[in-house]
Amino acid sequence: MITRSAARDALLLWFGSRAGLLVATLLGVTLGEYAGKWRKWDAGLFITIAQYGYDGEPGKPVDEGLPAFFPGLPAILRLVHLVVPDWSAAGLLISLVAGAVAMVSLARLAELEGANGWMAVLALLAFPMAVFLAAGYSESLFLAFAIPAWLAARRGQWSAAVLLAAGASCVRITGLFLAVALVVEFFASKESPRRAGWLVVPFAPLVAYSYYHYSRSGDWLAWKHAQEAGWGREFEWPWEAWKTTWRSAMGADDFAVAFRMEITGAVVAVAVLVWLLMLRRWSELVYTGTQAAALMTSAYYLSIPRSLLLWFPLWVLMAKVATRRAWVIALYAVISGPLMLVNATRFLSGAWAG
Repeated sequence: MITRSAARDALLLWFGSRAGLLVATLLGVTLGEYAGKWRKWDAGLFITIAQYGYDGEPGKPVDEGLPAFFPGLPAILRLVHLVVPDWSAAGLLISLVAGAVAMVSLARLAELEGANGWMAVLALLAFPMAVFLAAGYSESLFLAFAIPAWLAARRGQWSAAVLLAAGASCVRITGLFLAVALVVEFFASKESPRRAGWLVVPFAPLVAYSYYHYSRSGDWLAWKHAQEAGWGREFEWPWEAWKTTWRSAMGADDFAVAFRMEITGAVVAVAVLVWLLMLRRWSELVYTGTQAAALMTSAYYLSIPRSLLLWFPLWVLMAKVATRRAWVIALYAVISGPLMLVNATRFLSGAWAG
């Protein structure tokens, strides 16, 4: 039932979808085993950083990829662990609470744009990669800072916007793209230049994190070099990245399926960028375009579909279309919702899911 409160609708959809995902994924396991099933891929790496720091677990080989993960989630994970002893459960709880904040903010942002807020939330939650909003990953926490930051900027509350964006910058490198987009939004909204000094605040966490690793290893770009060492994110021309990914997608193993997902995600991303360009939504184009450029100039495509979860302008635009044509959101949910459950099953089984 849809209410007249954007926040209430968002929370109903968020907690309702989490309950549904719980039921769908709890089958065949005990409640005690449930949290452990979510400790897959990056979720385990965040826990390692929270437990032992960036040197990794003592007595084990150093994981050169750990500095790629910004300290926001591990720091909060360590705090929550003081109350929740199970590390995996602590990560799930953080995503649950942060996701609730993000969904309410997304609904309010959509309504500010003249759309039905619940439609934006539903579009995001039915997206095939939405399993990562529930897992102990950083997506929900990032959105819990990034969307309120954008909402504050749209309302002209720039001190709140930059402080929230600084929080986002503590969580993911995506905060850098958000910070640049806020600069564009600031000048596009014709704010007083005297307030422009606030815009440096979201860049401060990146500088601090870079300095931290410089003090450890003498490398100002340790986070970038960690991505290269751990995931092969060396710069490559976009056409070469496409060809490498395409060849990998033509195989018959499970990773070939994952690369097909990457290609699909890249096509969707380009379509969204063209959409934003046609609408002349310059600041949002900067936010999404810089992410797309970074992901599509790596040695091969990796996590492009998952990155679309962070493209809140996309979910707002979908809500604007669906507000005028309700059948759009119904058709989208019918097609995308089952794919989300399939991908959740892939993730929980240990397969690469985006």
